[in-house]
Amino acid sequence: MSDFTALIAEDEPLLAQALQAELRRQWPSLQVIAVVSDGLSATRRALELQPDVVFLDIRMPGQTGLEAAAELADLWLTEKDSRPFPALVFVTAYDQYAVQAFEAQAIDYVLKPVQADRLAKTVQRLQQALAARQPASSTDAEAALAPTLNQLRQLLSGAAAAPTPAMAPLKLIQASLSSAAGQTIRMVPIDEVLYFEAADKYVRVLTTDHEYLIRTPLKDLLAQLDPQVFWQVHRGTLVRADAIDTVTRDEASKLRLALHGRSERLPVSRLYAHLFKAM
Repeated sequence: MSDFTALIAEDEPLLAQALQAELRRQWPSLQVIAVVSDGLSATRRALELQPDVVFLDIRMPGQTGLEAAAELADLWLTEKDSRPFPALVFVTAYDQYAVQAFEAQAIDYVLKPVQADRLAKTVQRLQQALAARQPASSTDAEAALAPTLNQLRQLLSGAAAAPTPAMAPLKLIQASLSSAAGQTIRMVPIDEVLYFEAADKYVRVLTTDHEYLIRTPLKDLLAQLDPQVFWQVHRGTLVRADAIDTVTRDEASKLRLALHGRSERLPVSRLYAHLFKAM
């Protein structure tokens, strides 16, 4: 078996060490070229090192494993000399919903704590998949990545649909507005909002004339917004669908949205490009 490389993203050091040790025993030629402890680092290092396999813990600081995989897929083809997209293996504590979701999408997973027999199956699948992998040319790289994007899209939508406490639909948002006169708290009608955008510890709330800040995480907002009204077009962006004016494709084949009443152009990630199939 040819030498391949791997990156491990796991925020529990002992579990990362256990996974690395068991991989060394079962797949001696596999070179683990990086071990990171958060989702943001996983994406950055994977783009830099372009490993053949990426093991992603589902729950990590900053980004979940699914979010990190989605961002990695979105950014992978920006480099003309990119290698084929890595095989993904998610690391998760036992959860029947998660296991069923991964199996349905044909994406492999490893349970915590690492189980030698289960990892052996994963190693075998990875070796077979990597041996059969063909180098993707610049013209078909996007097509080659499409199945993975679809799998991640289904997993992310399934995670969002997992049982959560019932929440009433949002009608008003309590948001802060900064000005020369100081900070004002305003109840913003949801009907005035054109888009939401994650920004550090806050979420920006944009209307035609104003920008507000709230501390509610974007993923919590998703549970309270009508998905037919607000579309997720990027990991950190939700837009009002009927506010979309134009959709354009740039020279790098990236989609950007223009909204009625706003001058900025909002990027659309590959994960959500299917919303604009006509482009």
